[in-house]
Amino acid sequence: MGDTRKDARFVIITGLSGAGKTEAIRSFEDLGFFCVDNLPPTLIPKFADLVAQSEGKVNKIALVVDIRGGKFFDSVFDALANLGNMGIDYEILFLDASNDALVRRFKETRRRHPLSAGGSILDGIMNERGRLEELKARATRVIDTSNLTARQLRERIVDLFGDSNARNKLNVVIVSFGFKHGVPLDADLMFDVRFLPNPHYVEELRPLTGDDEPVREYVLRWPVTRRFLEKLFDMISFLIPYYIKEGKAQLVIGIGCTGGRHRSVAIANKLAEFLRSRGFRVSVEHRDRDRGLERVQGDERVQRDPEKDRGELRQV
Repeated sequence: MGDTRKDARFVIITGLSGAGKTEAIRSFEDLGFFCVDNLPPTLIPKFADLVAQSEGKVNKIALVVDIRGGKFFDSVFDALANLGNMGIDYEILFLDASNDALVRRFKETRRRHPLSAGGSILDGIMNERGRLEELKARATRVIDTSNLTARQLRERIVDLFGDSNARNKLNVVIVSFGFKHGVPLDADLMFDVRFLPNPHYVEELRPLTGDDEPVREYVLRWPVTRRFLEKLFDMISFLIPYYIKEGKAQLVIGIGCTGGRHRSVAIANKLAEFLRSRGFRVSVEHRDRDRGLERVQGDERVQRDPEKDRGELRQV
């Protein structure tokens, strides 16, 4: 077994206040890094030891170390030297920006620069530049965010620190639901399939759900369904690359019918099949499928087989 400290990817994020470190740490979180913001430099070697004790379970780490550490920040070079002595390969990402851009950002947010004290914002920026000059010179990568949007910064970080196929790791969550039970509040996209022929009005299909083959076959056999799926697949295929480019880590797609038991379940499963065939990570949640499992038909009560109800949330 190799040394987990050497096998881990260790990134130290630093730079000027207002240059985008908050957006950067969010991007690293989306890439699966274990992130700590504003860690005192003296604790970096101890943190590296904790990583080693995880036995490889934590192998991507991003730490934000900056001037907010006050006097603790002065020990940053001792901490880096200790990492080197421990045999840990680390990278330093330094975020920079022009004075004009930084002043503008501080004025827009109405925040005080941590080194401005009673002086001007520009005085604080210049003071910080001086203190960070040596650290910037030792940086592995420097990103000038002066003219970057938040999305462009995320894209740059994905390009630099993501896995080779990180752009193909968007997690798609498909939620089937019934409109009469309320819409899912976290859905990014929502499609209403109540216009499709309804199995609820077919007596032998009513106690079943869209997971059952008779209902699935009924919902999918109609020309209007096939035409809808063709357009739905085309739209989702068009949109997903742009969501990935924007740096989105998770896309929630809601598919709704009246009760959330028949049409929405069948269509959600079909969409999941399509996306999985394209190599995407997909999970499916049938939120309202099992509401009112028992149905009364005359004097006979019908109960779904519990073996068929397992696996409401499936992850691939």
